[in-house]
Amino acid sequence: MTDGEAESDDLRFRPDEPRIHPSAELKGSRLGRHCDIGPRVVLRDVSVGDYSYFERGGEATHATIGKFCSIAAQVRINALEHPIERVTTHKISYRPNEYFRWHGVDDAFRERRLARAVTVGHDVWIGHGAILLPGVSVGSGAVIGAGAVVTRDVAPYTVVVGVPARKLRDRFAPALADRFLALAWWDWPKPKLFDAIPDMQALSPEHFLARWETEAG
Repeated sequence: MTDGEAESDDLRFRPDEPRIHPSAELKGSRLGRHCDIGPRVVLRDVSVGDYSYFERGGEATHATIGKFCSIAAQVRINALEHPIERVTTHKISYRPNEYFRWHGVDDAFRERRLARAVTVGHDVWIGHGAILLPGVSVGSGAVIGAGAVVTRDVAPYTVVVGVPARKLRDRFAPALADRFLALAWWDWPKPKLFDAIPDMQALSPEHFLARWETEAG
């Protein structure tokens, strides 16, 4: 029996398949293991990493989301821009095919939107009703406060709040954050994650690193 076969038969682990609520809408999207997509979530051209979840009413477009992300209700990831420099901001100028024959989709404007995709790292918590604007990147370990409007990149392990979102504080001291980024626990195999959970619950970040950096070495 191979290691993969042994893992698949291990009773410690639940099935890998993502859970998708019947009311959710997904188009051109990819879900990792154990993803949970809640009621009325809409995903278009989105990649979601292992163990990440969307609560009810979330929406994301043209985005890459890492592993172990906690995305609260009513979050909007990549609130698409409209062409304010044109005669009209209405989609009649870039999707006229919805109203008329012989006028196709404006491919140049579509490419402009695609070029401003949003990237969310691993272990990111996005609070209720937060909005991430086109083109932003959120580093691993970051926290986005409820109702925040993120207009610029967010550094790893940073807590941001407000409109527009601004740094409130570091989640961990920079040296500690760098150690977590190097540890990259979100990439561990399931047996190692299983063994680490009690320490995630009981140990301080410093003591967790002290133990598991040794394990990694």
